[in-house]
Amino acid sequence: MRDPDQASVPEPDSSAHKPLTIVIGADTFSPDVNGAARFAERLASGLAARGHDVHVVAPAASRKHGTWTETYEGQDITAHRLRSYRWYPHDWLRWAVPWRIKQNSARILDEVKPDVVHFQSHIVTGRGLSVEAEKRGIRIIGTNHFMPENMLEFTGIPKPMQEWAIGLAWRAARRSFVRAEAVTSPTKKAAEFLEKYTGLTGVHAISCGIDADNYTPDFEPRTANRIVFVGRVTGEKQIDVLLRAMTLLPADLDAQLEIVGGGDQKKNLEHLAETLGIADRVTFTGYVTDDELRQAYTRATVLAMPSIAELQSIVTMEAMASGLPIVAANAMALPHLVHDGENGYLFTPGDAADLADRLERVLRAPAEQLNAMKSASLKIVAAHDIKRTLSTFESLYRGEPVADPVMDAGSPVPTAEKRPGGGSSAG
Repeated sequence: MRDPDQASVPEPDSSAHKPLTIVIGADTFSPDVNGAARFAERLASGLAARGHDVHVVAPAASRKHGTWTETYEGQDITAHRLRSYRWYPHDWLRWAVPWRIKQNSARILDEVKPDVVHFQSHIVTGRGLSVEAEKRGIRIIGTNHFMPENMLEFTGIPKPMQEWAIGLAWRAARRSFVRAEAVTSPTKKAAEFLEKYTGLTGVHAISCGIDADNYTPDFEPRTANRIVFVGRVTGEKQIDVLLRAMTLLPADLDAQLEIVGGGDQKKNLEHLAETLGIADRVTFTGYVTDDELRQAYTRATVLAMPSIAELQSIVTMEAMASGLPIVAANAMALPHLVHDGENGYLFTPGDAADLADRLERVLRAPAEQLNAMKSASLKIVAAHDIKRTLSTFESLYRGEPVADPVMDAGSPVPTAEKRPGGGSSAG
C-alpha cells in the first residue's frame, strides 16, 4: 500500500466536491449472489444516486460481453462486461480472461478517464485495473472480500498442497493491494486478517453497509418456531452442522428450518436432511427474489449463521435490520455483529450440540427477552448505515483523511412501538 504520508490531499477549492467518475472492478457482480457481489452492487447504485458517474468492470454473466447500461435500485450505471468462462468446479462462478485483463483495463481506463479506480478483488479485474491505473496516475482504492480458503474446494488442489496454494494467493493479493492509495476490508477483524497474511499496514475497517429501511422488523408473537439460514449453500457455510443441530432440538419446540439460497451442496444437504429424519421440518427454497428474501426474514424467529468464513456477513446485517436475534459461530467477523447474550448468542464453531443449545435459548425466551434481543439487533446494525459507508468511500476517493467508523455498537433507534418497519425497495 502506498505511503499514506504521500497520498495527495486536495487543497480546498470549488472542484473538491464535484461529482466523480468512478470505476469499480469486481470479479463477482450481479447476477451473482454473494456478499461481495451485493456490496459492489449497492456501492455502485449508492454512488450513482449521489450524482457520480459510475462504471463497473466485471465478468460477463453469459457469452454476451461488451459495454451497456445496467440499472440497480433505480440507478443507471455503465457496465463493462468482459468476455468470461464458467469455472465448472463451481456452480455459477465465471472468470474474466486473465491474459486479456491488462489490455481490457487499459482500453476502459483510456475511454472513461476516471478520477478513481476501486477494485473489489485482486484476482483478475483488480490486478489488471490496478496495474493500468498506476501507470496512468489514477487514484486506486482496494477492498478485500476474499479468503483463499473459501475457494479451495473448487480448485481440485490436493490437500498437501493447499497451504502452499494459500500462500501464493496471499502474495498475489499483496501485489495488487500495494498499488492502492488506501486498502479497506469490511470489519476490524477482516482488516487485521488481511494485514497478517499480506504484510500490509493501515488497512481501514469500513462496513459494507446496509439500508435498514428496506427490511421489516416484526415484534408480534410468532405462531411457529422458525429458524432461517440465508446464504450460499456451500461447504464453508457449515450448513451440515445446522442440520445436525436440528436433530438435537427438543420435539416440543416443533422447530422448522428454512434454508434460503442455492449452491453446489444443495442436493447433498437435502439428502443429509432425509438421512437425519428431519426432511419434513427443513425447506430448501433455492434462490429467491428480494421480496421473498425480506419476507423470509420477517416471518422467522431467529437467524442461524454457522459459517466459519465471514469477513462481515451482509446476510447477518439484513437479518438484524429485520429485527431478528442471531445465533452465529464464534468465528472471523461474526462477533462484531453478534454480541453474546445481547442480540443473540455465539456458539463454538462446528459444535452442533452447542448450536442447538443456543437456538433453544432463543426459541424458549419469554416475549420480553426476545423483544429485547430484537431491539438490540436493530441498535447494533444502525452503526452499519450504507450512507456512512458511501460517505467514507467518497472521502477516500478524493484523497481526504478518514477515521474508521465504530461498528461494534449502534446508535439509539426508535423502540419497537415507534418503528413499524421499512419500505419495500430492493436490498
